[in-house]
Amino acid sequence: MTSEATLIIRGGTIVDGTGAAAYEGDVALAGDRILAVGDIGSTKAAEEIDAKGKIVTPGFVDIHTHYDGQAVWDRHMAPSAWHGVTTAVMGNCGVGFAPCKPADREKLVELMEGVEDIPGPVMHEGLNWQWESFGEYLDTLDRLPRDIDLCTLLPHAALRVYVMGERAIQHEQANQGDIAKMRELTRDAIQAGAFGFSTSRTISHKTLAGDLTPTLRAHEDELTGIAMGMKEAGSGFLEIVSDWNEPSPEGEFAVLRRVVEKSGRTAVFSLTQRHDRPDFWRDLMRMSNEAKADGLSIRPVAAPRPIGILLGLEGSQNPFSGTKTYRSIAHLPLDKRVAAMRDPEVRAKILADDPIKESTFPLIHRISFSKMFRLGSPANYEPQRDQSIAAIAEREGRTAQEVAYDMLLERDGKAFIYTPLVNFVNYDMSAPEAMMADPNVIMGLGDGGAHVGFILDAGFPTWLMSYWGRDRSRFPMEDVIRRLTSDTAGAAGLSDRGVLKAGKKADVNVIDWDSVGFSDPYVTFDLPAGGKRLLQKSKGYAATIAAGEVTYRDGSPTGALPGRVVRGQR
Repeated sequence: MTSEATLIIRGGTIVDGTGAAAYEGDVALAGDRILAVGDIGSTKAAEEIDAKGKIVTPGFVDIHTHYDGQAVWDRHMAPSAWHGVTTAVMGNCGVGFAPCKPADREKLVELMEGVEDIPGPVMHEGLNWQWESFGEYLDTLDRLPRDIDLCTLLPHAALRVYVMGERAIQHEQANQGDIAKMRELTRDAIQAGAFGFSTSRTISHKTLAGDLTPTLRAHEDELTGIAMGMKEAGSGFLEIVSDWNEPSPEGEFAVLRRVVEKSGRTAVFSLTQRHDRPDFWRDLMRMSNEAKADGLSIRPVAAPRPIGILLGLEGSQNPFSGTKTYRSIAHLPLDKRVAAMRDPEVRAKILADDPIKESTFPLIHRISFSKMFRLGSPANYEPQRDQSIAAIAEREGRTAQEVAYDMLLERDGKAFIYTPLVNFVNYDMSAPEAMMADPNVIMGLGDGGAHVGFILDAGFPTWLMSYWGRDRSRFPMEDVIRRLTSDTAGAAGLSDRGVLKAGKKADVNVIDWDSVGFSDPYVTFDLPAGGKRLLQKSKGYAATIAAGEVTYRDGSPTGALPGRVVRGQR
């Protein structure tokens, strides 16, 4: 060993990301690479971090985010960067902003506004549109340094609209000329640095006007043609979200399997336990494992807890957002809105109004008072059945609407109602636990950068460690860290990171395992055009290091911005 090290992390418990047993040792970094791990002798460096009593892990890799817009205007990819993420894959679910002709910008903004709950004014002010092609979009991202690395998928909706225009919006079938053009553009995008291609086949993805995503009914030959563009470029994976309905659940999976077989590329898909089909996720896991046994990589991406929405007066949605009376006061500042809602006459009108008839919230039909709970402080993501709003109403002889109304006014209107959408059929964590127990399942679906006004799950890495690893001891610490590092990095094709090993990228977390956790969710108004978003800070992260530079100390940014656009799989 020589004195070429630039940063040394001393005396920590090394959890190297492979799943191997943890051990005491040091980590030496030299610039943006790991120099040595374990016994580094008398090596010195200008900067040292005392990691005694803490674990030292690779930086986390999150393969399901939506920072496509935020990355254009923001140097800090919060909240993901606050939760140990040093590399994120964005452009998931088939939505994004490139390629895009000037005449189609509004179409993509409207789709992102509806699918990912990013307000239109935020995007209109924040996006500079210095691109048309996908490669030009990556060039634009390259001009802004940030706190984490970003990898980008080519979004199907943008690609389809670029090639087919209004015909894509109208869900027309792509002709052979359209498919050939999409194949060519996909090859070009992969060669420019795209990590793959994403598509959506779910009716949950629609604009605020109710228009379904342009990719919903894309035929198999279109998907195959696009995947063949990846094959020609020699890189890239397919990401898909689907309702698994057409032509049948098994038939839809068979389509994905044939696309993977023909193209030779890998695929990942979103896996959740739907409340209307509580057991079908097991069939999807079975089919993915059968594909694995046949030598195909089609891996589920699952969340480590229920995916839930936060309903509140400060957020973008609450149980009464669609009522005529609430809409008449929705523009008021929070304190004045709370005062108005406490007026008995206003209260009576809101409770009498229909909350669904004129609602623009696409998920309004999927939520019920039997699955709504007081989030509380500290936040409770594992409520019991008898804590639901419906159960409280029955016990107290009130309507569920009255209970929800009063709950929203708690903490002067800053309280949240937690509503699990998936993975909570039996009012417990059994579904996420079973998903996490399958070694073929990838941890993800935190959706950082999206659903900014009603979903806040980008802290899933912290939840996985604190709940499943430490508090429940359901999964060994080493396996928990593997799922956040080498497993996700490998699925994305990032072989240069995700493991603490000499020569790998110097992305590192120093974590106090005993105290890692969350603060309460809160709303801030720091997006372009004064847009609001939900945020949640982490606890227990002593340091996060990206490319050899300390980006966060005890949760606070240092000002270092070593993050860049990663072009292409490693």
